[in-house]
Amino acid sequence: MPQHPTVAKLEERLRERGLDVEVRELADSTKTAAQAAAAVGAGDVGQIVKSLVFTDGTGSPFLVLCAGDRRVDTDRLRVGDGVSFAPPDVVREATGFAIGGVPPLGHDRVLRTIVDESLRRFDVVWCAAGTPNAVFPVATEDLIAAIGDADVRDVG
Repeated sequence: MPQHPTVAKLEERLRERGLDVEVRELADSTKTAAQAAAAVGAGDVGQIVKSLVFTDGTGSPFLVLCAGDRRVDTDRLRVGDGVSFAPPDVVREATGFAIGGVPPLGHDRVLRTIVDESLRRFDVVWCAAGTPNAVFPVATEDLIAAIGDADVRDVG
């Protein structure tokens, strides 16, 4: 099966960040953490990285990478008042990807990124790779290092 062009674009961007990963395009949807865990055979739904785009009180988008078994507590983000989920058009504009396929990095523009420290429970995590059916495994510490200026903290 030929590779989806969005997946190919993301793989190139990941290589530029020093991540040589193998993207898997699956027959089943990986739009939710539970679906992704089942599709890849992950032992724990927490190994699935949810890439969630929020806006702060000024409307500026930022990314939160959260373990699949946790929920983001917006009060813990400490980015000011008025934090809310970004609408789909803002997600696509900020990242270049649609909700359900947003990867943790490799976006169209640099986004402030907060990483759920609980992801460090796992040696390897699974991330969206640009489409709702594409994922890639990556060593957790390699992912955090590739983000560069990630703000790692408790978000749940």
